[in-house]
Amino acid sequence: MPDESNAARSLRDRLGASGEDRLGRALGELLESPLLHGAIGRAFDAREKAAQAQEVALGALNIPSAADVERLTRRLRAVSHRLEAIEDVLSGLEHELARGALDARLAAIDARLGGIEQQLAALARDGEQRRATPPARSEGTSAARGDTSAARGDTSAKRGDTSAKVARAAKAARKPPARKTAKRS
Repeated sequence: MPDESNAARSLRDRLGASGEDRLGRALGELLESPLLHGAIGRAFDAREKAAQAQEVALGALNIPSAADVERLTRRLRAVSHRLEAIEDVLSGLEHELARGALDARLAAIDARLGGIEQQLAALARDGEQRRATPPARSEGTSAARGDTSAARGDTSAKRGDTSAKVARAAKAARKPPARKTAKRS
């Protein structure tokens, strides 16, 4: 058995090697053959002429050829890329405008708050000035009022009226301390 398998293997190797050699020589001769070169050249020319005839026929029928479809596909891709770039730019602008509008609104709010702060400060200054400076009164009038209030105080004290005492205390609290004014001569 081992002899038979060795014999089969060696026969296969010899036929394979000689077959490869024969096949290689045959293909080499075919490729070098002017007849084959001419046939292949004519086949390619015929194919090219058929493609041109097909394009002319499809163009006459207003049907796009494969080349037309390919050109259109490339142009659509280019337009798509351009549109994406434009969308990106517009999105960025929209974002910037929205942020700018927000910034402008915040600036307006800050300005209004600043105005309110100024008004409050002015009101506080006016209130302090009113408290610091008593209203101008003539001496005769204030003395007369002082006498009247003293008389009223006496009258209300005689009656035992405590509300008059409360009113006098409130009036005294509101009234700033009397200033001494120099008489002009």
